[in-house]
Amino acid sequence: MKKVVIINGHPNKDSFNYAIVAAYKKGALERKIEVKEITISELEFDVNLEFGYQKRKDLEPDLVSAWEKIVWADHLVWVHPVWWGGLPAITKGFIDRLFLPGFVFNYRENSIVWDKLLKSKTGHIITTLDQPGWYYHLVYGRPSVNQLKKSTLEFCGVSPVKVTYIGIVRTANEATRKKWLEKIERLAFKS
Repeated sequence: MKKVVIINGHPNKDSFNYAIVAAYKKGALERKIEVKEITISELEFDVNLEFGYQKRKDLEPDLVSAWEKIVWADHLVWVHPVWWGGLPAITKGFIDRLFLPGFVFNYRENSIVWDKLLKSKTGHIITTLDQPGWYYHLVYGRPSVNQLKKSTLEFCGVSPVKVTYIGIVRTANEATRKKWLEKIERLAFKS
């Protein structure tokens, strides 16, 4: 049985991202997929990687629990909004604090090559926008996707990583939002 962890990177519980998480989870459970969730805004941790990689800062219990879910999962589903072209600060802080050398990658001594420690996992990024996805991609070069997909997940060995854009959220009516949620439920069947 496939195991999925859904990582919610939106700090506002009233956001549409929470409905997306619920729709994905519903679709996965209907397919008999095991699901666990990480809601980053509910975790208690310092988002600041104050020493960089020079000195290890102990992980708070909530980060340890989140890491255990990531290790457990076969498939990582990231749900987040795009703010100023990037990830919300709390999501970036979660990655900074948890995606560390020895956890998700290892540098090789005297080499520019690294070992990817999450090779057995696949991923899916579902991101909400206040512009069409094609516009975000063509005009801005999709910086949040490049950061999360290429510079984080693929760097650590997660592959393949699919991307789904949901937008324009700001101006969407209820009928459009319902169609998006139905689409998200179906996406879980393809995990």
